[in-house]
Amino acid sequence: MIRPIRYAALLVPAVLLSGCVSLGGKVPDSLLTLTPDATMSAGTTISGDAAGALAVAEPEAAAKLSNTRVPVQVDATSVAYLKDAQWVDAPAKLFRNLLGETIRAKTGKLVIDNDETALTPKRQLRGTLIEFGYDARSMQAVVTYDAVLDVDGQKVKTRRFSAQVPATAPEAGPVSAALNEAANKVASDVAEWVG
Repeated sequence: MIRPIRYAALLVPAVLLSGCVSLGGKVPDSLLTLTPDATMSAGTTISGDAAGALAVAEPEAAAKLSNTRVPVQVDATSVAYLKDAQWVDAPAKLFRNLLGETIRAKTGKLVIDNDETALTPKRQLRGTLIEFGYDARSMQAVVTYDAVLDVDGQKVKTRRFSAQVPATAPEAGPVSAALNEAANKVASDVAEWVG
């Protein structure tokens, strides 16, 4: 009789604790990604020496972008995250891939947009992703990227690029479509600047 009571006493805290602890959040029905408007056709070859190429580094990112959720600027001092919206990867990585593909497609130049350490191009594009989310006050998706173009440590240029696109509703579908459009606009402007 004592043995079943002892087991029950051990089991009760475990059951109660399981209601408080979650080892993973609810997975959304679908994950979000970025799709470039400008892409290279299959079979297209771009060649050149590594020194003459452009290296596109993964941007630094504001703290609110250091996860796979979509930030919502509620007011001047409050940030929340959009319900049921999650990126397939960190926004900075997705943006670098989009940026590299857009620059490659629009300029026809050799672009290295991975972390290949054996290749050291003289031209380096790096920067900071300042905004990459939804602004509830203006009901717009906002992408802001501070770019730094460094040519062999001799000539450095900086420029801020930003785009805002209205989102029809503060939901995953409309916001992700607007963010994709805004990110492509920024990437296109950057491609023109570095081209």
